[in-house]
Amino acid sequence: MPIYKAPLEDMRFVLHELYDSTALAELPGNAEFTPELIDSVLEEAAKLAETVLFPLNQSGDLEGCTYENGVVRTPSGFKEAYKTFRDGGWTAMGASPDYGGQGMPIPAALMVEEMLCSANVAFGLYPGLSHGAYVALSHAGTEEQKQTYLPNLVSGKWSGTMCLTEPQCGTDLGMLRTRAVPNDDGSYSITGNKIFISAGEHDLTENIIHLVLARLPDAPAGVKGISLFLVPKVLVKDDGSLGPRNGVSCTAIEHKMGIKGSATCAISFDDAKGWLVGEPNKGLAAMFKMMNTERLSVGIQGLGIAETAYQNAVAYARDRIQGRALTGTKAPDKQADPILVHPDVRRMLLTMRAYIEGCRALAGWVARELEILHKSTDDDAKQAADDFSALMTPIVKAMFTDLGFEIASTAVQVYGGHGYIRDHGIEQYVRDARISMLYEGTNGIQALDLVGRKLPQDGGRLLTRFLDPVMEFIEANADNAALEPFLPPLQQALEHVQVATGFIMENAMSNHDEIGAASVDYLRLFGLTALAFVWARMVAIAAPKADEQNGAGQFYRAKVQTAKFFMERLLPQTGALLAAIQSGSATMMEFEDAAF
Repeated sequence: MPIYKAPLEDMRFVLHELYDSTALAELPGNAEFTPELIDSVLEEAAKLAETVLFPLNQSGDLEGCTYENGVVRTPSGFKEAYKTFRDGGWTAMGASPDYGGQGMPIPAALMVEEMLCSANVAFGLYPGLSHGAYVALSHAGTEEQKQTYLPNLVSGKWSGTMCLTEPQCGTDLGMLRTRAVPNDDGSYSITGNKIFISAGEHDLTENIIHLVLARLPDAPAGVKGISLFLVPKVLVKDDGSLGPRNGVSCTAIEHKMGIKGSATCAISFDDAKGWLVGEPNKGLAAMFKMMNTERLSVGIQGLGIAETAYQNAVAYARDRIQGRALTGTKAPDKQADPILVHPDVRRMLLTMRAYIEGCRALAGWVARELEILHKSTDDDAKQAADDFSALMTPIVKAMFTDLGFEIASTAVQVYGGHGYIRDHGIEQYVRDARISMLYEGTNGIQALDLVGRKLPQDGGRLLTRFLDPVMEFIEANADNAALEPFLPPLQQALEHVQVATGFIMENAMSNHDEIGAASVDYLRLFGLTALAFVWARMVAIAAPKADEQNGAGQFYRAKVQTAKFFMERLLPQTGALLAAIQSGSATMMEFEDAAF
């Protein structure tokens, strides 16, 4: 049976030591969120994840959701777990107190979200989509819409979805056909079909608030003619009570590779009553507020699954005995040595660990900037935070989910043949992780967003929000003996990013295919360099404490040792990625179509 223990020690290190959580309490509305309060929240979240949600993960996968006559039922135990989740106030954690939320700082909320994804990613999608709907409505909704819907979304009494994809259009939303016809009372009649709608129908809440992209009758063609509408499953009366069922129905659920405890639905809107959110023909901009929130959350899904896969791989490597160590017997009292002694097994485990802890640290940086963006009163700080989070969103979404799948697959490799067997539960993590590379914009689309939009935006200003802190750190620590092994590889990786950026920008002016050809490799190059930077920062904190002869000392020593592994064994990939980028697009685009 799989195991999971929330990595609280590392989460506290990221929140309190790496990014100084006391600074969060200085932002408006955060005075009560002391490190002690944040720690207590993390501890309670860990209990919930470990004892309530994780035990349902494997059974939820085996049972899956069921569909009958338009009714969708979640796996056994999900309904009770959701009630526990809601009663504990977890649906309200990251929402504004104006609507009954707790206003938890984003960095702490992100750590809780990671625990949910580690414990039961399929369950976590239900409240996760609701929070995304909350974000979109709080940004673009009217005051009446906010007062009517947000308190119930925040409390978890109602849930939310985002309805974009249609059978004929996924990435290319300009092909969208769902239509919205104005009614005399100011509402709209929504008609069309949506597919791949996560949490589109289920038995956890009494109402589901769909945010739907559709076209008005006079809308211009393409993405410039898309509007956003609020379409409740059950209509809401003027007094806030529930009225009749709306013209919304689930026509099927998908039979999926993974996340089987999450209902992925085909939804039909048949003259359903809806209300415009934001301005006509500007729905995509409003929906992207939700999508960007979801993209960060999807990145955390990759991280959460990776953490659980790693923990299980380590446990198996300690217990499984096979062969003898190459340097001589390590367990003479046993028939064979634990596979943990073998270099290749240690390579796999350290690769997993280095990526996971690096990604957690990078996520903490992005989360801190988002908190500044949402709560600071300093306009310059808010602009810098907005730039940085926009730059890093595609990297977090794509790299974290790529690595989540790779790490889950590596865990299977550690198990050998036993990892391929359902009983051990490890193969589920491979299946669950795979979707995260696809939804909320495939990782190839994220790479195009980074290279095609974020790099040239505002004359490259967004890029400087990353480059400047890294160069300042390298200069400030030039005489730091503890960082002597770490700064040269970081400097080289940074130079690789700069050279690759210049190559793409120069060649893309004459050939746009260069952007597409370089984008995926560039995103990984950039992401690895970002991980190298946060690893160097972690060493600067951990190295002075590594000699302590206690449990804390062991933690800090492991930080430094893991950082060395990352710098020496993983970061050198940046050189190969740069070479691939500089090879250009010719080998791809000159290949004859007929030869495929």
